[in-house]
Order: sequence, then structure tokens, then C-alpha cells
Amino acid sequence: MLMRVGIILTLLLAAMPASSLASFDHSQWGYLLQAHVLELRGGRATEVDYAGMLAERKLLRAYLADVASIQRESFEGWERADQLAFLINAYNAWTVELVLTEYPDLDSIKDIGSLFSSPWRQEIVCLFGEQVSLDDIEHGMIRGWNRYQEPRIHFALNCAAIGCPALRAEAYQGDHLEQQLEESTRLFLSDETRNYYSAGRLYVSSIFDWYEEDFEQGWLDVNSLAEFMRRYADVLGLDSEAKSLLSEGRLRIRHLRYDWGLNSVP
Repeated sequence: MLMRVGIILTLLLAAMPASSLASFDHSQWGYLLQAHVLELRGGRATEVDYAGMLAERKLLRAYLADVASIQRESFEGWERADQLAFLINAYNAWTVELVLTEYPDLDSIKDIGSLFSSPWRQEIVCLFGEQVSLDDIEHGMIRGWNRYQEPRIHFALNCAAIGCPALRAEAYQGDHLEQQLEESTRLFLSDETRNYYSAGRLYVSSIFDWYEEDFEQGWLDVNSLAEFMRRYADVLGLDSEAKSLLSEGRLRIRHLRYDWGLNSVP
């Protein structure tokens, strides 16, 4: 009887589409984040214990090797949420690895590279059988493939700078990616060191200047940055007058200076 049940289960699994079977183990990365990311202001910001990451670099590199082992054909069979979680984690993990190549002798990730080769354009990432850059992951894949249409990735990708949205203290997972992206977005927007409303003006992160077009592509019927801001009016502290001015395009918006200091534990 047990043998018959086992055979039936095997046949059922074989008949299931590849996407439903696809999974990638992010537990190594999740452990490193939980162990070496310190949450500040209720998770609105985080600091990274790069010394701790350096001590466990072998584990980080093992995770990156697992990431590099995934073939593009297999990746294409995954659910979109699993794909996106994988790319976000790959970007964030490789960013930490990049910092570790120079740590502790740097004050900013921008200290890595040169005038003609920014840290984000260095082809240090092993992915889908190729050597690519962090820019390739963010702009060429996540934004460039036009399959995800997800502006909230800008609050999940972390560039190792104080001005960046927090590096989440857990790995992103496809099965609850929506909840994670939404929470990361709300935490970032509610951080008054990066976004706030005062005296009739809305002061926001430079992210909204650099990537304004990503908030105009119809995500959940949001077709403008103003509509996106209205969606999160509660965490931005906008009153009814500010929301009306925002809808009419008359609310003054200023972009704050970006802090490129390393997001390291002091």
C-alpha cells in the first residue's frame, strides 16, 4: 500500500509543470542577513556588520556559487515572483561581496573602481553562465526585461549606502514577495530622514528623480509618480490639502541629497 502511494506521488510530481517544482534555497543568504544586519528605527534603516560578513565570507561565496549554478533555462521555468526574488537577492548579496573586496579600507562603495569604471559596472557577477555587472542585473534584467513592471524593487535593492533603502534582514522569497516588497516600501517612505512633508513641500529621496519613469508604467493602475505618492499618503504624512495639491500637480516636490556613506555598523 505504501509503495503504491509512493508511486502515485512520484507520477503526480512528474506531471506537475516545472514552475511549480522550482525552488531555490536562499537560506544561506537569509542566515547571513539575520546574523549581520542591524535594524534601526523600527526597520526603516539598517546597518551591516561587514566585519561579521567578512568572517563568514566562505558561506557568502557558497551562496553566490549556488546562484551562479542556475541555468537560464531553469530560471525561465520559475514563477515570476521566484525569478524576481532570486534577482533581488543576487544583487544584494553580490553588493556585499563587492564591499568586502575593499573592506575595511573604504568609506563608500563609490570608493571602489575608478573614474571610468564605477563599482556597478564591474563584471564581477557570475550569473546564467556569464560574467555580468550589478548594473546588468538591475537595469538589464530586473528593469530591462519588461516582464516584472515592479517599481517597488527600488526599495528592495540595496547599494550599500546610507541613503539607500534598508537592506532587509531576511532574504526575499517568491512565496511572500508581495508582502516583503510592500513592507519595504512603506518602511522606506515613512523614514523621515529620506522622505517627509513639511511647510507645503514634499521632500523625497533622489531615487524618485533617477527612476521616475518606473513609477509611470501602470503598476496597479499607477501611471505617475504623483499617483504613487498618493497611494502611500499615510506613511508620507500627507494631509488632505497636500493630497489634493499632489493630484493637481501643484505640490512642490524637492529631492534630497543622497548619502553615499557606507551603511556599516560603526
